[in-house]
Amino acid sequence: MSPSVAKNLHARVTFRNRLLRWYDAHRRDLPWRNTSDPYRIWVSEIMLQQTKVGAVLDHYRRFLERFPDVKALARAREQSVLAAWSGLGYYRRARNLHAAARVVAFERKGQVPTSAAELRELPGIGPYTAAAIASIAFGERAAVVDGNVERVLQRVTGKPNLGKQETWRLADALISPKRPADFNQAMMELGATVCLPRDPKCLMCPVIDFCTTRGAHARTAKEVRKSKSISYALCRSNAGVCLLQRPKDASRMAAMWELPEVLPNGSDPAAHFRHSILDTDFEVTVYLDGHGSDNGEWIAQSRLPKLALTGLARKILRHFDLL
Repeated sequence: MSPSVAKNLHARVTFRNRLLRWYDAHRRDLPWRNTSDPYRIWVSEIMLQQTKVGAVLDHYRRFLERFPDVKALARAREQSVLAAWSGLGYYRRARNLHAAARVVAFERKGQVPTSAAELRELPGIGPYTAAAIASIAFGERAAVVDGNVERVLQRVTGKPNLGKQETWRLADALISPKRPADFNQAMMELGATVCLPRDPKCLMCPVIDFCTTRGAHARTAKEVRKSKSISYALCRSNAGVCLLQRPKDASRMAAMWELPEVLPNGSDPAAHFRHSILDTDFEVTVYLDGHGSDNGEWIAQSRLPKLALTGLARKILRHFDLL
């Protein structure tokens, strides 16, 4: 797309039509695409922030089973919400979702705001999420710009350093006035399945005729990732499992429960795991220890499913059939 295409009505219409025809034929069957319930769409959009679709699907189903509507979520304890969120990471999202649900349930009588402008007044909802909910649930012509959409627009325009304001301006110019929800989802779907960060599938792209770069800005180098080794003690007895709660003011995973971290002690480990968080790959070793930690708390096994566990703690406990 040359810069003039955003001003060219015929080009915009052709771009939209090609993209929407492709989306109608190739869209993935995802549960949040089979509902117009704003609460369910809202939950999906929060979960999908910085998280891949495959990791969200099961969490989305289980979360809605536990909190089927905004009032059920608002009435829940924060620890229960964090427990249901465990494994998705970025727990601030869950806290903000819970806080926003309380605003909707108790101050707005359960009515989710219908416009992007009103949605942005809720905790944890920024421009992208507000536009996504407003367009998908309520049909507002509000363009979305996430990482996928930004990448598509950068490649189509041939501007890898496209500024934030210009990106939003182009997205606003292109969005379909008749099918804003489908257009937004089509742009995100294109970036997620065809216009990939590496090795984009250009020959499968429905709007390749409008693209300036034809994938020339694809990243070929591997992301720089860090590696770290860490060891934990699995302390269990008739009293349950010994766990530590992270400080409530911790910068990451605040107030979540985890196993006590220990130094390798020369004994044979009971298990090895690989676990990734953000840009770090962890080599995890687990030792069995029946004594517990001085700073820990013995938690009955029956309480574990309802506890706000870190994703790694949940993985370890499941490995030993404690969850």
